[in-house]
Amino acid sequence: MKRQRKGEGQLTRRQFIGTAAALTAFSVVPRHVVADSGKLAPSDKMNIGCVGVGGMQGAGDVSNVSSENIYAICDVDENFLNKAAEKYPKAKKYRDFREMLDKEYKNLNGITITIPDHMHASVALWAMERGLAVHCQKPLTQSVWEARLMAKAAAKYKVPTQMGNQGYSSVATRIACEIIWDDQIGDVTEVHSMSGGGFARGIKEWPAVEEVPQTMKWDLWTGRAPEHTYSSKIHPWHWRGFLDYGTQMIGDWGIHMLGPANWALQLGSPTSVECTAVDEVNPVTYPHYSCKFEFPERPNKYVKNGKMPPLTLYWYEGKMTKNFKPPKDLVEPKDVKPFSYNELFVGTKGYLGTNGRGESVRLLPEARAKDFKKPPEVIKRSPGHFKDWIQACKGGDPACSNFSISGPYTEWMLLGAICWRFPNEKLLWDGKNLRFTNNEKANEFVKPHFRKGWELQDIKTSWFKKLLG
Repeated sequence: MKRQRKGEGQLTRRQFIGTAAALTAFSVVPRHVVADSGKLAPSDKMNIGCVGVGGMQGAGDVSNVSSENIYAICDVDENFLNKAAEKYPKAKKYRDFREMLDKEYKNLNGITITIPDHMHASVALWAMERGLAVHCQKPLTQSVWEARLMAKAAAKYKVPTQMGNQGYSSVATRIACEIIWDDQIGDVTEVHSMSGGGFARGIKEWPAVEEVPQTMKWDLWTGRAPEHTYSSKIHPWHWRGFLDYGTQMIGDWGIHMLGPANWALQLGSPTSVECTAVDEVNPVTYPHYSCKFEFPERPNKYVKNGKMPPLTLYWYEGKMTKNFKPPKDLVEPKDVKPFSYNELFVGTKGYLGTNGRGESVRLLPEARAKDFKKPPEVIKRSPGHFKDWIQACKGGDPACSNFSISGPYTEWMLLGAICWRFPNEKLLWDGKNLRFTNNEKANEFVKPHFRKGWELQDIKTSWFKKLLG
């Protein structure tokens, strides 16, 4: 993507709004004006630009940061934009995120990104290059390569970041980690997680041509993806099921559900991923599939021996959830209720189930829950997922799912969205070099193909090389 590069100082500092009227209107006194820190003081309000204000979650994300000043709103769909403007009448309106960021980056402190998966990286990078903090909805990106790029960009531009997997901020997720680190279920050697349903199920060829609504900028919505005709079966609700735009359930709910596993087990990069079953493969939308990831022994400073054993993690989505069979000792003969957890940890001493986005946790079987003793509190409790990011923007600790955490997490999860193309083949993964070592065809899906004019360039950072070892 061709971008106008700003000077180094411009990337890391926003100009002070010099008039009393502006100060009154926006209630922002940038902290760097006083302390040269590039951060806001905790008492100041951020100027936030919101990219994507309708659709699945856009309006909700704007509301979640409305304790700050909603300075600008942007959406390719004029209907969503105008509806948001009714609630935030003082916000400047834009249809093109590039125009908003180029015109307003000096006045903004951060942005939210709540748009289809395939454009997350493009918008986030444009903002980070201009020194802006970023809250980006999950999954962080649509492709593995873009997830690595986002982590490197956040490190290079030193901006506060957060991915929108809000379960990471829940108390239950933290307690799940602490139960495992307290050795209450022993060594965890297996994890199972699942999500049925999906988007655009049953669509196996490109939808019939429809006239683009006058309120819609379809070319801009398409962004870096291949050019296709508009369809109401894609925008605004079902794009996540399409191969060119989304990640289906592993990116929609999987990245929520597996948050406790990623954190508690310090997962890092797997050594392999393998599709174990797949159905309804087609060239347009994601199929139903299940897969397994293999992780090697990993360091973990929170456990007594300082390491976690090798792990096999299973993911089931769509109708493949029927392939999950809970361990027999979790199901009583008289129990007619189905297994009610969407993530199961299998330990050498017992089991642990989590649910929702990681917002509930329970020792299993149920008899064990009666004798549950709360483990020592190790992880600081969150003020809330968006507040966590806002506090980071104002000089606080990095947010819990900042891009140095959510980038590597997104990387390994999205290997699942690749592997179904190669059923029953163990794909060996070299995380350091971001490639499969035994299948060149699979490597074609690690990095997306960019439409002309929307290319993103890699970032070279010695910091990230050190992180990967």
